[in-house]
Amino acid sequence: MTSPNISRRGDQIQESPIRKLAPLAADAAKRGISIHHLNIGQPDIPTPVEFWDAVKSNMNNVLAYGPSIGIPELRESICGYYSRSGISIEPDEVMITTGGSEAVIFSMIATCDPGDEILCFEPFYTNYNGFATLAGVSLVPITSSAENGFHLPPSEEITSRITERTRAILICNPNNPTGTILTDTEIADLADIVSRYNIYLLADEVYRDFAFDGRKHSSILEFAGIADRAVVMDSISKRFSSCGARLGNIITRNKSLMKTFVKFGQARLCPPTLPQYGAAEMYRSLTEDYYKSIVSMYQNRRDILMQELHGREGIFFLKPEGAFYATIKIPVENSDDFAAWMLTDFSVDGWTTMVAPAEGFYATPGMGLDEIRIAYVLEENKMRSALEILKVGLLEYRSSR
Repeated sequence: MTSPNISRRGDQIQESPIRKLAPLAADAAKRGISIHHLNIGQPDIPTPVEFWDAVKSNMNNVLAYGPSIGIPELRESICGYYSRSGISIEPDEVMITTGGSEAVIFSMIATCDPGDEILCFEPFYTNYNGFATLAGVSLVPITSSAENGFHLPPSEEITSRITERTRAILICNPNNPTGTILTDTEIADLADIVSRYNIYLLADEVYRDFAFDGRKHSSILEFAGIADRAVVMDSISKRFSSCGARLGNIITRNKSLMKTFVKFGQARLCPPTLPQYGAAEMYRSLTEDYYKSIVSMYQNRRDILMQELHGREGIFFLKPEGAFYATIKIPVENSDDFAAWMLTDFSVDGWTTMVAPAEGFYATPGMGLDEIRIAYVLEENKMRSALEILKVGLLEYRSSR
């Protein structure tokens, strides 16, 4: 007797290129191999003590539902966080979500019907593919290039991809997986496009605090002319090294859109309650020194990446401008095979390095086969060790092929 068919969504949703090698990593660990994880954006910086203290002080006998839109304390503290950057938003323009992932999904299903299209610049955060499949939305990829640091193509190329089904443009700024920070001119061009074509601009700004070499990230919330079509998606995961809290937020000044988000939130009841108190305290009490210290740490790690890999034979990438990622061209024909080989066939003194193959960060078939994404989330000595092992592994892999 055969089982019923699974849904088309279930059949079509992409396997995570970041996590699909996890079984190989588990097998390597069983063989006694230790792994430097450069494959996933899991910070090693301790979660601030303010988070834990606030969670503990709000523990009651019953862990109850909270408001669907999020607790007032957190929404107000997020407004305060933005006001320190000169951006004015009101609590009723902020909704708390179950991670940044839910923020992206809600944004897609609030702005699009099944079969609609969202323009997205590839390479992009790989889970956008899965979110779009769940939403029944088509991502229309516009390819950016390593040669210019993955900055945007000309406006004419972007507008040439707009159709009657286009409902939004989706950006990640600073970018995962490339580390690119869009210039004010690039954002202004996008603002002009969405205004002319009456579509939304969806901005994943999870890494907005991670800007290197004195750069300043500009939020789409700063562009007054698109207030009714700008949606920002954010998360505490990377900013406060709190990935497991599963808390994000959506910000929009479009009241009808916010009302829609709240209805979606009511359907899933509420975001996690206890972590919201911890997040509220971090947004409220962590000073500019905290943000400067984490930017300094990641910039130092970025600099180690440049020292160890930039200019090496067959390796190409430009200096990442922000976030804590780099998409790197390497001299292999199939980075999936190389990344797997590093886990199954290679080690140095009982250690190997795990990276993310870049093919899964593209929607265009065949793109990214000669690229990997590195997340520089390890402290400096481990970063150097991981990159040295990667270099040795790359040489041995090429000679074996």
